Amino acid sequence: MRCSQIQDNCDDQLVSALPQSSFSSSSELSSSHSPGFARLNRREGAGGWSPLVSNKYQWLQIDLGERTEITAVATQGGYGSSDWVTSYLLMFSDSGQNWKQYRQEESIWAFSGNTNADSVVYYKLQHSIKARFLRFVPLDWNPNGRIGMRIEVYGCTYRSEVVGFDGKSCLIYTFNQKLMSALKDVISLKFKTMQSDGILLHREGQNGDHITLELIKGKLSLLINLGDTKTHPSNAQINITLGSLLDDQHWHSVLIEHFNNQVNFTVDKHTHHFHAKGEFNYLDLEYELSFGGIPVPGKSGTLSRRNFHGCFENIYYNGVNIIDLARRHKSQIYFLGNMSFSCLEPQVVPVTFLSSSSYLALPGTSGQDEVFISFQFRTWNKEGLLLSSKLHQTSGGFLLYLSDGKVKISLHKPGKALSDITAGAGLNNGQWHSVSFSAKRNHISVIVDNDVTSSAHASIPLQIYSGDPFYFGGCPSSGNISECNTSFGGFQGCMRLISIGNKAVDMISVQQNVFGNFSDLQIDLCGIIDRCLPNYCEHGGECSQSWNSFYCNCANTGYKGATCHYPIYEQSCEAYKHRGNTSGFYNIDSDGSGPLGPFLVYCNMTEDATWTIIQHNNTNLTRVKSANRENPHTVFFKYSASLDQLQATINHAEHCEQELAYHCKKSRLLDKPDGMPLSWWIGRTNETQTYWGGSLPAVQKCACGLEGSCIDSQHYCNCDADRDEWTNDTGFLSYKEHLPVTEIVITDTNRPNSEAAYKLGPLLCRGDRTFWNSASFNTETSYLHFPTFHGELSADVSFFFKTTASSGVFLENLGIQDFIRIELYSPSEVIFSFDVGNGPSEVTVQSLTSLNDNQWHYVKAERNIKEASLQVDQLPQSSHSAPPDGHIRLQLNSQLFVGGTASRQKGFLGCIRSLQMNGMALDLKERAKITPGVEPGCPGHCSSYGNLCHNGGKCREKYSGFSCDCTFSAYAGPFCKKEISAYFGTGTSVTYNFQEYYTLAKNSSSHASSFYADMTLNREAITFAFRTTRTPSLLLYVSSFYKEYLSVILTRNGSLQVRYKLDSHQDPDVFSINIKSMADGQLQHVKINREEEMLYVEVNQNERMKFILSSGTEFNAIKSLTLGKILENSDVDEETMKANSQGFIGCLSSVQFNHIAPLKAALHHSSSAPVIVKGRFTESNCGTLTGADSTSSETTHSFADHSGPIDEGEPLANAIRSDSAIIGGVIAVVIFILLCITAIAIRIYKQKNIYSKNEAKGSENEDSAESALKSELSMQNTANENQKEYFF
Repeated sequence: MRCSQIQDNCDDQLVSALPQSSFSSSSELSSSHSPGFARLNRREGAGGWSPLVSNKYQWLQIDLGERTEITAVATQGGYGSSDWVTSYLLMFSDSGQNWKQYRQEESIWAFSGNTNADSVVYYKLQHSIKARFLRFVPLDWNPNGRIGMRIEVYGCTYRSEVVGFDGKSCLIYTFNQKLMSALKDVISLKFKTMQSDGILLHREGQNGDHITLELIKGKLSLLINLGDTKTHPSNAQINITLGSLLDDQHWHSVLIEHFNNQVNFTVDKHTHHFHAKGEFNYLDLEYELSFGGIPVPGKSGTLSRRNFHGCFENIYYNGVNIIDLARRHKSQIYFLGNMSFSCLEPQVVPVTFLSSSSYLALPGTSGQDEVFISFQFRTWNKEGLLLSSKLHQTSGGFLLYLSDGKVKISLHKPGKALSDITAGAGLNNGQWHSVSFSAKRNHISVIVDNDVTSSAHASIPLQIYSGDPFYFGGCPSSGNISECNTSFGGFQGCMRLISIGNKAVDMISVQQNVFGNFSDLQIDLCGIIDRCLPNYCEHGGECSQSWNSFYCNCANTGYKGATCHYPIYEQSCEAYKHRGNTSGFYNIDSDGSGPLGPFLVYCNMTEDATWTIIQHNNTNLTRVKSANRENPHTVFFKYSASLDQLQATINHAEHCEQELAYHCKKSRLLDKPDGMPLSWWIGRTNETQTYWGGSLPAVQKCACGLEGSCIDSQHYCNCDADRDEWTNDTGFLSYKEHLPVTEIVITDTNRPNSEAAYKLGPLLCRGDRTFWNSASFNTETSYLHFPTFHGELSADVSFFFKTTASSGVFLENLGIQDFIRIELYSPSEVIFSFDVGNGPSEVTVQSLTSLNDNQWHYVKAERNIKEASLQVDQLPQSSHSAPPDGHIRLQLNSQLFVGGTASRQKGFLGCIRSLQMNGMALDLKERAKITPGVEPGCPGHCSSYGNLCHNGGKCREKYSGFSCDCTFSAYAGPFCKKEISAYFGTGTSVTYNFQEYYTLAKNSSSHASSFYADMTLNREAITFAFRTTRTPSLLLYVSSFYKEYLSVILTRNGSLQVRYKLDSHQDPDVFSINIKSMADGQLQHVKINREEEMLYVEVNQNERMKFILSSGTEFNAIKSLTLGKILENSDVDEETMKANSQGFIGCLSSVQFNHIAPLKAALHHSSSAPVIVKGRFTESNCGTLTGADSTSSETTHSFADHSGPIDEGEPLANAIRSDSAIIGGVIAVVIFILLCITAIAIRIYKQKNIYSKNEAKGSENEDSAESALKSELSMQNTANENQKEYFF
């Protein structure tokens, strides 16, 4: 506890009492500017330290005499001078060598210094430093003066116990069982090492169980092995890796805490929490811990593992100071090998090449006929020049460089490259790698990592002599050294142990400019950092790095952006629908950029709603026998999404439902109204539910019990009548909080003749509440406020807006200095501005058109630690890179203002909709209800979405959204794009009578002349499509009360003819279109437009043809339109008669005559529309473009028909028989067969037969017991077949 008391007031002045000899520096301007005068507020000498020259290689160093805890620093300029430092780095070391830079935040290195000579700038360190030596390295100083410093350091003594291991030893601690608490176990220690591998801690158990803490390639792995895989096959190993670059000869702290089966593993400041499996308990382990190695090699089959070589400090196990026990030679401790209670510092001086223009030039030893150079390096960069030199006495040179993580050597003579040899691979992994290069006469070789297998040798037609200087890491930019003009840049990374001609290079004398020269180097420290720790790539994105930056690979994550933050997929089916997508399978990401991943659903876009359909693994009708209370029948349902994903989807939806059918024969559900239920189901909340389909929560009833329509009025469920015949309780469960159904339990089927069957439909959800959640801002001073937005490392904001105002702030959130704001700056400009501590930044998108046109516009802004981006509608995204090594956290503390600002200036006028921040939707509507000047909701969606209604469909406003009204369109579907097609058999006739239409429209008297005049047409617009192989054929016929008519026919040779008879005394005008035979079984599109005497005909998007009528311009008193065979007596020309003798056999699709859609009326409104249908006439999907297209859309629709809400009129027997599993199989077979046969143009009605045959085949393979049950059920519920043939 002594430590914590020290830390409470650890702020003693450490520098003022130090002797002169504790101060040193890179240089001094004069003896009166020496480092000893650098104490804060003192005026001796010249009043501070100043170096001989002011450049970035100067430093001021203090020696505190022993390792000390440092909590704060303070600086001042030179007394009464113009010399002060405006920014500096702080470095620390235990030995006065191998320095480490102090980092404040994740990426901030520099401290801001002074702005004048005498005021003191004080910094409290975010985390304390424990070190003996400190160095201040000036980066910038007053431009009108020189470097000048006075300093103070604050802290307190630091008590530490250290022990050193030589790589061949280990320490074993045997402890008392009483100390061993089953509930809690805590181990803490610090270590430092230069080796990248070694065992820190090991604890063995009885049957091979063990826990090992091991350094592997500079990372720390905690391996928990649950022993024998036979006894615990489930999860025999837990392996957690933390930390990186831990072999840097600096102290790193480790903490392992174990409470029950919760384990926290912390390395430096990064913690990993995990639950060990139930069997895992320290009680299986022996009462001994070994540090530094495994005492008995081979015991765990681990001979290859290396012992630890380095130092430990302050090892505590459950509060026991183990190094202190060892120092006092206590009996619980014994040693293997040599051990010392001090920490030896290896004399290794690394150098850091900071930029691609850094270099180190060292002289060669002249006159020798061999060159031998070796060094070690570590880097993240794939490319970079390691070493180059001119070749003595020739004008060539050689380059040793990294390319794609391999070491390559390139020799060149003027005009040609001589050879290129390669060694090693993957050397840019941040580890130390050694390279030795030798050249003797005409033989060169390079060896990487002392590994003979990764070495390369070559003979060259050149004599190589040493003598010229060697350039490491790059070249001076001045001068024309030809061998340095390479395509790749200089090396960025660290080097150490450089030796030339078997003689080690003394880097300290290079630093003191005794020999060699250099540029942009840091000597005596390795400044490599791991930018992938912590990993800022979200959603499982893969992090890779170079020296200056990190990169995220977002492939297969479902996310995009610099840190894989923003979802690729929409949040709901509703959002897909409003991009104009039709029914089909889609990935949705229900929490946007939140933690839940995307998953696949089926979106069924209908005219009035958007349904999301989520399947589970058990859609069959399943029968149950011989289940009782002791031995219940329990079934679990697994969905194609996790429960969290389902919950997010259900929360977004306006309404969700799931059909649950329970068929019973002497099998009860509830038994008696108050008693224990006999069967129940469990939903998402994991609670038992006893209400059944169609009923409500909190009432133990079925649907018939609510309606009072049960077959036995004494019971609340049909099944509770307990009759010896099949009945059922079926309906939709629609209480969102309880969905989806995850489990059903049935217990009452073990009496004689007792049986049940259940079937659970897919989860169906309709709509998206957040997509239409909106508010209207009516005054500039009005706004909505929400809690502070937290998006420290990554933030995304998206919304729709519409306005007529020329500017206004959409949203703003402020911090002390940081802020985030999105505004409409001008009618065509949106600006996203923010500050995370590096000064304000803005990202702007300019639109070519005005954004204040009162239509919905979409805005998406994202800011992460790599970049900020802004997108408006479909315009190109604008982005702005973050500065390297700047502040990265966005720290806000005010409320979030939407539609205005804290200052009530520049508020927004208009509507904001679907505001999402980091995947969470803000409820604008609810907040607007209680806010003056803001109205909930926002009318007027057709101006923005009306273009989604096609083929004459009209956009109709809804409170939330819009719908397409297809009344006057020949098409149907949510966007009036679904072809309505029918198959005509021999002699089929469909007649639409205009007379009734016009009477209805006009409601006029029946005096003949009055309504004949109304039905005179000067123009017609006719469109239709057809598919047939028969000629001649009559496609369309319009008759009149005055013996005028229009007929469209296919002649015997398959050409199209349009025949107009607009004067009953003349022959008809005949217009032939001889493109090719149109009776080829392909879909043909025809458009016919007449304006008075001008006639335009267009076939299959070919050029429009123009004709002129001679028989008149008025089509008088039109009577009816016929598709197929004309059945009434009519006075028509001979060619039309010939065509009519056949009628039409084939497919007609999307027929439109002016505002009338006769085919649609006949199929969908036959009871109300004035239509007469004779003969075989069935709806079909034959009107889609090509055979292949028709296949895919037909299978899609058949899936939709099974999965959507069942049509109310469809009897249950039908639903039971359409067993999804079989139909799934059938559909798969059908898709396959259809894909094969569409290559050959086979007529539509043949495809029908194939489908039905396959369906029969599929049902033959059915489980015979199940089919028996189905036939039994269907005999009782007499089937009423649905006439519409939807599939084909």
